[in-house]
Amino acid sequence: MSSAFVFQSESDEPAPAQLVEVDDRLTADDALKRVRRGETLWYRGTFLNAKQLVSAMGRRLPKPPAAKTALDAFRQERRSRQLEHATLSKIVVGLDAEYRLLLAGAPRVSEGCRLLWGPPRGPLTVTALKTVLGLIGAEAWREKGLEVPGLEGRLHPAFGVYTPTRAEYVELLTRVRDVKGSTVFDIGTGTGVLSFVLLQRGASRAIGTDVEARAVVCAQSNAKALGLSGRFTAMERALFPEGRADLVVCNPPWIPEAPKNRFDVAVFDADQAFLRGFLSELPQHLTQTGRGLLIISDLAELLGLRQPGALVQLIEASGLTIARTHTTKAKHGKAKDREDPLHAARSKETTTLYELVRR
Repeated sequence: MSSAFVFQSESDEPAPAQLVEVDDRLTADDALKRVRRGETLWYRGTFLNAKQLVSAMGRRLPKPPAAKTALDAFRQERRSRQLEHATLSKIVVGLDAEYRLLLAGAPRVSEGCRLLWGPPRGPLTVTALKTVLGLIGAEAWREKGLEVPGLEGRLHPAFGVYTPTRAEYVELLTRVRDVKGSTVFDIGTGTGVLSFVLLQRGASRAIGTDVEARAVVCAQSNAKALGLSGRFTAMERALFPEGRADLVVCNPPWIPEAPKNRFDVAVFDADQAFLRGFLSELPQHLTQTGRGLLIISDLAELLGLRQPGALVQLIEASGLTIARTHTTKAKHGKAKDREDPLHAARSKETTTLYELVRR
């Protein structure tokens, strides 16, 4: 297959030099052999069979060995996920000039693709089938909406924007007092959920920032759906907007490791660059009586990726004082799943909201 095409990758991978057409006759074992030889396979059969093929290939990938420590388990899980991505992303599919999926029996994905990539840039777009499956799942979330404890109304996440299924960090925000009339900065806003909780509790206005353009669009859309667009603004920015605020809230990436793709940046923070930047700049963006609201899990400490006490040292080195803390144990599904490779750490995980003031 040599026709020109636009290649879309959420991991910024280069376009394949050549695509080899395959169809419903391809078996999972044969697909694995060919992918391992370096082929990128353009699936041209039915949607159901393509979906089943990728699932069957995933089941055939080697399982990581038993780990001796939580850190070993974490490293092995990341390597396993990398292998899965590198393997399964070699099964690609085509979309036409209207983003219609070129598979028999395929669901409609045009609207989701336009939200994700913008208008089509050519007659043929090629992307990994795994990306399309993720998009289909995200579109179901977006259309149905998500109930988040502490938020009145449903939240509508978008593909590629962190979805607040770990509701404990949102619930912690409801414990913060003296919100009424406050101005808010929401750093790394994502869907905008933290801003919306504070606005519904009486904050006067909020500005959300995010490095990801699709998050900005998602947050603005959610604000409109919740009737908050007159009091909420989102902008594409790495950290702070101009000026000062009474409340500056941030739920930063909590794992100090390098992200592997655009999805990872909501969880992984190489060298704690985002966290360090937030804390170091926070004092100059607080009003005289302003408070920073840092919400972060201790999973990094439990895995041995950050030393106990190191976070407090970062806070104090930034000219900040911890006025009070609010904590909660992890309630998300993985904390209860004994089959999860990181269960030993996740079952002990605590999320803390630090109320920070200038020293």
